Amino acid sequence: MLLHPLARPTSTVLRDVELEVPRGEIFGLLGPNGAGKTTLFKILATLVIPDGGGASVLGHDVTEAPARVRSVLAPVLGDERSLYWRLSARENLRLFAALHRLASAEAERRVDELLEEVGLAGTGRKLVGAFSSGMKQRLLLARALLSRPSVLLLDEPTRSLDPVAGREFRRLIRTEIVGGRGITAMLATHSTEEAVDLCDRIGILDEGRLVTRGTAEELARRFGGDRYRLWTDEASAGRIGALLDGRAAGQLRRLEPEEGWSRFELELPGGPEAAADLTGRLVAAGVRVAGLEKVAVSLAELIEGIVREAGREG
Repeated sequence: MLLHPLARPTSTVLRDVELEVPRGEIFGLLGPNGAGKTTLFKILATLVIPDGGGASVLGHDVTEAPARVRSVLAPVLGDERSLYWRLSARENLRLFAALHRLASAEAERRVDELLEEVGLAGTGRKLVGAFSSGMKQRLLLARALLSRPSVLLLDEPTRSLDPVAGREFRRLIRTEIVGGRGITAMLATHSTEEAVDLCDRIGILDEGRLVTRGTAEELARRFGGDRYRLWTDEASAGRIGALLDGRAAGQLRRLEPEEGWSRFELELPGGPEAAADLTGRLVAAGVRVAGLEKVAVSLAELIEGIVREAGREG
């Protein structure tokens, strides 16, 4: 068998992805590297033509009406290098306003509005190369909003931000952009914290398949278990097992002490109500409780549980 010298092996990146995102919703896509998140975004942004199936944005088919799709959709990539670092924030936006063919007076008005909205109005002549990562992400968002899109694609927008800057950027997206403008958004992320904090619903992509979807709370409760971490003093530590109900006692695991406090991890079905009941029982029994909090589910654990259940159902 002879192969053309430019021939490349092919593989299916996306399959059986059926999804509808209502207007005004923030939908999150979680999944490991290679799951197909970026490819799906590229298809929706008309950067990649799918080999089969179909997709539409606000009723515009991505293959038959790509120009209409691009008129209502804007991607917000986490790539700071797509900005012009030797220009100021205002000059960057003026440049892209010209590419959008905005009239001069309208362009100046839009630039002023957007710099104010994303918190960069006071940057003056400061060059973008001297911006922090958080400031650059805000400028990328402002750039995407120049064309007044109805749909935003957010591809790991906080991956280079510290926790405080990431939280503030998510607040900006949730309250000012989506909440204030009624924009629909899709977010690709590796962070379960970000998905829970920002998204109305979440879908899990694994090997190109959308294996499940639901609210963050539903998925965490269904697949992440009900793990809690308990802090108590050393004098009470030996009594904890005897004070727990059957299943919780069987799942009790002692951790390394922290700052002089004994720590335990346990399964506690029933959510906050069960946690409140347990705290009351321990305190009534004379146990000093320094804390009882739910353990956040990691992305790896969440995907592992979902894929495991999908395998059983298949």
